Parts: sequence; structure tokens; C-alpha cells
Amino acid sequence: MSEPSKIIVVTTPGIPGKNVVRTLGLARGNTIRARHVGRDIMAGLRNLVGGEVTEYAKLLAESREQALDRMVEQAEELGANAVIGLQFQTSVIMGGAAEMMAYGTAVMVE
Repeated sequence: MSEPSKIIVVTTPGIPGKNVVRTLGLARGNTIRARHVGRDIMAGLRNLVGGEVTEYAKLLAESREQALDRMVEQAEELGANAVIGLQFQTSVIMGGAAEMMAYGTAVMVE
């Protein structure tokens, strides 16, 4: 298992108590996931009775984490120790498949 990243990741345009000393550019990571037939059946049944569709919630959570991990990896390759302005975006690629993207500005802070 790899050591956890030491990169600070925030959604804000700055980090309180830190100064941005260098902007290194866009860092991004994405994943494209397809729905699973088993999950679709369970989600369909849940749709009949109501409630949270946990099968899709779990899929989205996994997608966000993978996109975030890939973005942090790219920021590290750029030499960053922080990412500011983190945002997530999702888009439908085709029926049953969607992209999750995480992006932000890779920076050096002190």
C-alpha cells in the first residue's frame, strides 16, 4: 500500500495561513464508469418502494475517489504541494456510462 499523499486539496481559491508562491497549471483526473446489470436490477426494485438508491450512491462515491486520486497524482507530477479550486464535473458519455472528472489548480504553497 502506498503512502498517503501530502498534497493539500481545497475547493477554495486559497488556503488560510498559506501563500501561493507558484502556479503550476491545471491538474485533472477522470474515470468513466458503466452501470452494472446487478446494480440496475436492485436500483429498479428500490425505485418501486422509494428510498436512497445506495447502489448508485456507492458507484458515484467510488468514481469521485478515483478521479480525485488521479488528479492528485497529476498534481504531484507537476511538482505541486497543493491543489486549490477543486471542482467535480460529471457528464454522460453514452447510455449507461458516465464520466466523473476532478480538476483544480496545482500550486506550490508556503
